[in-house]
Amino acid sequence: MPPKFKFTREEIIQAALDLTRESGIAAVTARGLGAKLGSSVKPIFSLFENMEEVQNEVLKAAEKLSQVRIRETMESGQYPPYKASGIAYICFAKEEKELFKLLYMRDRSRETFDEGDSIKPLIEEIQKQTGLSEEDAYRFHLEMWVYVHGIATMIATSYLEWDLDTVSRVLTDAYVGLKYRFSQKNCK
Repeated sequence: MPPKFKFTREEIIQAALDLTRESGIAAVTARGLGAKLGSSVKPIFSLFENMEEVQNEVLKAAEKLSQVRIRETMESGQYPPYKASGIAYICFAKEEKELFKLLYMRDRSRETFDEGDSIKPLIEEIQKQTGLSEEDAYRFHLEMWVYVHGIATMIATSYLEWDLDTVSRVLTDAYVGLKYRFSQKNCK
């Protein structure tokens, strides 16, 4: 009878996620993860093909955490839904700096992705709030999201240390400014 491994895939992924939170994805090596688990590397390689597979699972787990945080903040009713998505993104950068860097500050030049379905509810929310066409609402979102991502990046890298009230105020300022610009006839 083969030996029973004392860790499940989920436990190893959680340990790798925790290691990433502490030291970044570069720390998720076989040796580093074994040390985190208090084990040899054997259980890791009995459940995963290689460390790339483990790191890909960490990426998926981090993405899920980020999306849950955004969805919960949007559903909380504390902020208007569109603003809540930006607040949650920035809070994730503040509270989960290494996971934020992994998700949103890595080289993505070799990746292909279709954001269409994932941002469709945000585009619809902008249309509902502003009366813009779908095309203009998409441009509005892109410009707003560049601003949100910039704030989040500066917070994740400790360049800024803004509190939630400041974040809320500057997001309102940017939103109102964009809304005004898009309401003008010659905004293109």
